[in-house]
Amino acid sequence: MSPPTSSAMTNSASKQTSTFSSNIHQQQQHQSGQQYSENVSYTLSNVPETFYVTPVTELEKLDDWKYPSVFNKLRHEQIDTVEEENVEWRLKDRMKTVSVALVMCLHIGVDPPDITKTNPCSKLECWIDPFSMTPRRAIETIAIELQRQYERWQSKARYKSSLDPTQEDIKKLCLTLRRNAKDERILFHYNGHGVPRPTSNGEIWVFNKNFTQYIPLSLYDLQKWMGSPSIYVFDCSNAAIIVNLFVKFAEQIGKEFEEARRTTPNAPCPPLATNDILLAACSEQELLPMNAELPADLFTSCLTTPIKIALRWYVLQKNISRLNPTITLEMIDKIPGTVTDRKSMLGELNWIFTAVTDTIAWNSLPKELFQRLFRQDLLVASLFRNFLLAERIMRSYGCHVVSRPELPPMFEHTLWNAWDMALDLCLKQLPSVLKQLEAGVREPQYEPNSFFADQLTAFQVWLGENTLLYQNDKMINPEQLPIVLQVLLSQSHRLRALDLLAKFLDLGSWAVNLALSVGIFPYVLRLLQATSDDLRRYLVFIWAKILALDKSCQGDIIREKGHDYFIQTLTDVRALAAFDLTCLVDNNSAGQEALLSLISRSFDLLNTPSIQLVSSLSSNSFSTSCSDHDLFLWLTLFLAQCWKKNSNACEKAILSGAPDHLQQQLLNSDSAEVRAASAYAFGTYLSTQEYSEKRIEQNRNIATILLTSIYDCSPIVRKEVLVALYYFMNLFPVQIINSINGMISNGQA
Repeated sequence: MSPPTSSAMTNSASKQTSTFSSNIHQQQQHQSGQQYSENVSYTLSNVPETFYVTPVTELEKLDDWKYPSVFNKLRHEQIDTVEEENVEWRLKDRMKTVSVALVMCLHIGVDPPDITKTNPCSKLECWIDPFSMTPRRAIETIAIELQRQYERWQSKARYKSSLDPTQEDIKKLCLTLRRNAKDERILFHYNGHGVPRPTSNGEIWVFNKNFTQYIPLSLYDLQKWMGSPSIYVFDCSNAAIIVNLFVKFAEQIGKEFEEARRTTPNAPCPPLATNDILLAACSEQELLPMNAELPADLFTSCLTTPIKIALRWYVLQKNISRLNPTITLEMIDKIPGTVTDRKSMLGELNWIFTAVTDTIAWNSLPKELFQRLFRQDLLVASLFRNFLLAERIMRSYGCHVVSRPELPPMFEHTLWNAWDMALDLCLKQLPSVLKQLEAGVREPQYEPNSFFADQLTAFQVWLGENTLLYQNDKMINPEQLPIVLQVLLSQSHRLRALDLLAKFLDLGSWAVNLALSVGIFPYVLRLLQATSDDLRRYLVFIWAKILALDKSCQGDIIREKGHDYFIQTLTDVRALAAFDLTCLVDNNSAGQEALLSLISRSFDLLNTPSIQLVSSLSSNSFSTSCSDHDLFLWLTLFLAQCWKKNSNACEKAILSGAPDHLQQQLLNSDSAEVRAASAYAFGTYLSTQEYSEKRIEQNRNIATILLTSIYDCSPIVRKEVLVALYYFMNLFPVQIINSINGMISNGQA
């Protein structure tokens, strides 16, 4: 005997979710009489003048007018949806760069034979003058500094330096790193400033043991030693030729492995190098810049010290009108703070830079490529953010950076203007800040940058203008969304950012999907540990939107004990908190076990109705107010899902007097949804039970309660009652059949 199709209030609830949290206040204000009179007025306005229609005032005298209206709530209206771009926001293969090879071919004091350097010429490597010390000590110091710069992005990686190496040194280094890294990513950083340019055959240069010859190293061999996945950085002239030949060699290696597998079918297939990442300093036939005011490793400086080189480049520009033109290169080296301290002057610039480059990439790249390059690996994401700066700076000196995968040009994006303004506002205050430092002030005062406040205002304008939301009947992605997520890290702007983010998510599931794809999840998950009461209504609302779209977040929230946050908010943001908790236990055994203790408290809340809560938010904000009906609905659904297929929860429900509480709602609630939820809760309770003599009388009482609602005026209630009775029949089939036979024999049926 197969069970009848249940409307399963949770399914019904999920359909309501898109409108429930955002429109509940509209439902409460949508008076039936007003709607009816509006409809009548509309009808009258379209009736020809020759027809006679009974005036509304006369209609009001009829008895029918006094009966309550039905089917006029917003839930009965059709929900118009827009076409959505389904983007898998969770990274299927999160990866980490665990090993870094730093190959420095500098040969300090000896210029390559195929390059004629200018005089004066750039000489700094990793901001170190190699001619200020002995060549050997210089290259060791440079390698240590480069490692320190990379460690800022990935401190736990295994770093190995190879200084002016031979071919055998490179082979040994790569094989060792791959053996230790296994299937994780390796970074290969090549500085070829002291050797000839790469050849058209796909060769870079190293040295022989005696330092008397340049020895070519084939990219084909390098790929085989490195394995995959890998990322390569080539800081040398003519670097793009390596990128162009990389795919050719990768395909050749792939074919060789395929042929080898034919002879040895069980041989493991290694990852293909065609998915490796390459960053190159310049195009074919281009030489690296030799400007004496710049470091010799300009490309590396952009990748590893972006703020320092960005400030230097900005000050060197002659065609830019600055607020304070007296700033010198010596002054910018004295900007206080560290890049990791967002409250410092230097840290604020780094924070803005991260937001700008993230946003430029998100608005310019396909979503899948953005996820791969900017969300999969912390080190790779940092390199690609800085690569966008390298594109801008290197181009100004005649070099065109190259990458694989190939990226569209982003050096002219309008957000670079906002970045320039942030730099200018910082440099304008620099003389005053330096004077304070000279006077012995440990923490000099300065005016924080207005960048984030300005971008939030732009996002607010976008939300408020309907003309900006649509183009050709399609929703337009807001340019500032990645910046809004960055602002969540700031206590000073967090409340405003959460308010705007909540309004954005209220636009529909496409907005939630978009926010998840840009990386909202770890931000709002971390905020569940926040203790500020001001954030509660926003976070509960945001999580309601996320959980309604993607239930896979259940495990993350339970693992981080985020459910405790929703339990705490049951006293103020009531219905939405109950909805979030319902989502956490929906077909989730871990959530059920974590929230068992909430069952008795739920019944306490059901027994203490309150007046309708009035939201303290501003009038132009979303509403989290709710009625008792909304709270009772979601608490009842929470209970239903909590004890579904969970015998421990059923035992706790009996101890808490569940049947009596649900009976009151089923028989007395004037909300059809609450009555249906109560019937559904009885159904999930009965479906979890096993036959037991001890429970016969108890379950009979439940069946009796259900039978009293078999003729309920609402079809959804009747349907849930029938489903619940079906589960009761499954528990006691023999007894029920005997009872029916007895009734038939006695002539009662």
